[in-house]
Amino acid sequence: MTTEQRPPTHRVLVVDDEPQLVRALAINLRARAYEVDAAHDGASALRLAAARHPDVVVLDLGLPDMDGVEVIRGLRGWTRVPIIVLSARQASGEKVEALDAGADDYVTKPFGMDELLARLRAAVRRAAPSGPEDGATVETAAFTVDLAAKKVNRDGADVRLTPTEWHLLEVLVRNRGRLVGHKQLLREVWGPAYGTESNYLRVYMAQLRRKLEADPARPRHFVTEPGMGYRFEP
Repeated sequence: MTTEQRPPTHRVLVVDDEPQLVRALAINLRARAYEVDAAHDGASALRLAAARHPDVVVLDLGLPDMDGVEVIRGLRGWTRVPIIVLSARQASGEKVEALDAGADDYVTKPFGMDELLARLRAAVRRAAPSGPEDGATVETAAFTVDLAAKKVNRDGADVRLTPTEWHLLEVLVRNRGRLVGHKQLLREVWGPAYGTESNYLRVYMAQLRRKLEADPARPRHFVTEPGMGYRFEP
């Protein structure tokens, strides 16, 4: 008698002070076999994240006790859990601030439930550990990338990358020396629905350069091919 194999269950922490929205998200997520925790303010969100260790966080920025960006920074102090911002704020500066603080994706309200669920699945997939890797270590003059361990070391210390930053770096490193087009990068890192979100690439490439390049303003390893894509040069 064989035991039926069930897909792994993922835990989602929903952080929003709108009860109707939280209820709708919880119903949709549980219907798709996610486990759901909910918090209505930033302090509760940070406590729940520490206690329950979610696989992904869906976070509103307009919370009653603190700005959601503070919650992102609080989480990034100890965890690389994927964070999807779900906010009515649409100004590009606020989006960039949230991404710079460590968010992995940004969805504006009002939103389509199918789109949010697709982004959530992509975030969980990017963060999931993979099997044994074939390409070991890539060294540059400034830093070392260990593909198998999913680690980056610079000046003798590990560099903390978000899951999205790591996935972008991994795609470029595996294609080292070759031009990787905008559409290919977007689809491999964010999924097939993201072929035109070039602003994502600009934000995350800037973050990688800031963390890894000796001179981010004149990058040596993360090279831009204007209008075409990016190339990693060891």
